[in-house]
Amino acid sequence: MPKLDRSEYYDLTRDMNWKLSYVTEEEAFPETQVAKCNIPLENWWGWDEPFKLSYREYVYNQSDKEASTYSIKSAIGRSKLFDDLDNGWKTTLTLHYGAVAFGEWLASIGEARMARFGLAASWRNTATFGCLDEQRHGQIQVYFPHGLIDKHPQFDFAHKAYHTENWAAIASKSQFDDMVVANDATSTALQMPFTFETGFTNLQFLGMATDALSVGDVEFGSLISSIQTDESRHAQIGEPTLRIMMENGKKEEAQKMVDLMWWRSWRLFAILTGLSMDYYTPLEHRTMSFKEFMEEWIMKQFLDMFTDFGMKKPWYWDIFLDELEWFHHGQQLGVWFWRNAVWWNPDAGVSPEEREWLEEKYPGWNANHGKKWDVITKNAREGKTEKLAPQTLPMICNTCHLPIVRPSDPQKNHIHPYVSEVDGRKYSFCSEPCKWIFDTQPGRYDSFESIVDRMVGGQIQPPTPAGAISYMGLTQKTMGQDADNFAWAKGIKV
Repeated sequence: MPKLDRSEYYDLTRDMNWKLSYVTEEEAFPETQVAKCNIPLENWWGWDEPFKLSYREYVYNQSDKEASTYSIKSAIGRSKLFDDLDNGWKTTLTLHYGAVAFGEWLASIGEARMARFGLAASWRNTATFGCLDEQRHGQIQVYFPHGLIDKHPQFDFAHKAYHTENWAAIASKSQFDDMVVANDATSTALQMPFTFETGFTNLQFLGMATDALSVGDVEFGSLISSIQTDESRHAQIGEPTLRIMMENGKKEEAQKMVDLMWWRSWRLFAILTGLSMDYYTPLEHRTMSFKEFMEEWIMKQFLDMFTDFGMKKPWYWDIFLDELEWFHHGQQLGVWFWRNAVWWNPDAGVSPEEREWLEEKYPGWNANHGKKWDVITKNAREGKTEKLAPQTLPMICNTCHLPIVRPSDPQKNHIHPYVSEVDGRKYSFCSEPCKWIFDTQPGRYDSFESIVDRMVGGQIQPPTPAGAISYMGLTQKTMGQDADNFAWAKGIKV
């Protein structure tokens, strides 16, 4: 076979589907692992990926990527390139590695489930490559920051974050658990490759690679580029899965699977990418705002692809458009104020020049968010450090596990309680869609305890912010500080 052209053997070896005789279909493909949606097994055999690849080609391509990426790291490791990077960009790197590296490894579990329980041989074949991809992505994104720990101890969280009870890690872990670890193969195909990767991360990695090269971080740019080419290939798993469901009258089920994860992806994306693009990336290197990026790439690309299949916009689309104006700005205020409780050094990103840029990109920013930063800036200038640190913990959403933030605009009905009750326990949510997600499957989410729940329940001792920081696994060397030591508040150019 090594001497044959791919065209002479590929279809035969890929499409090895057969009717089961020695076990029942339910034994081979349990509903809890697959979610067949009452579609006959033979109907799934029409699953066809657009980008076809043999194992021989896969190994050749991946080894070439590895050689290129690691050689760049080896060369740059002997330089002072990292030392010269902007502090805000270092913040982006620290946040990214801690939130994403082990998430990539968790994604390999979802790919492995599809490699075993995918309902067509071609699906299982493609997912096998996807599983290898995600293991590589986890490994390389732990290895690269490991080489920087001596310069920046917070990079230890690339490996450590998911092994702690840090609330930012909990929010990220929760999404990956929901999407790939505790999921069935069909839902995973629509929620991870289609919604999360095609709809969000694939385009994000393209943008991050460009930004990295712009700020002079060749090492990270090379790393992200090598990952993105994998993502764009195995992200194709979602499209043929959706097509099979549509052809078999399962549009409603597919719509719900996508709607559930699109909202959760938006929540996580607003933190990882929203803060990085609008606050952490040096002003002179910002090519567009987070809102512009979402409108031009995520929204247009996703909607065009989604509607091409005859699907509708998620029911909460107007809520999302409204949040695009303020949600990540509110989270930025919270992340910076509770900076000692995260593993990265939040860059305030509100120097006079940056505030002008924010007002230009988000008209009304100064009136809605700037006045809060005015108070923080005044206290920083006057050295009132006791007013720059929290005395309590914020309320946490019981779905996305992010702090609940709402703009104080009664005309837009933002002041609204979102609460559900299960077996006498009340659950709070940051938005109507987060409440909807919880209410669709309360048994999937109602046993989880947020950081605040744990403090009230006595698991965190002492029950204070300092006790919570220790509980989250942070030390003086790794807890977040202001990225520029308040130079922005003193009018100093950094």
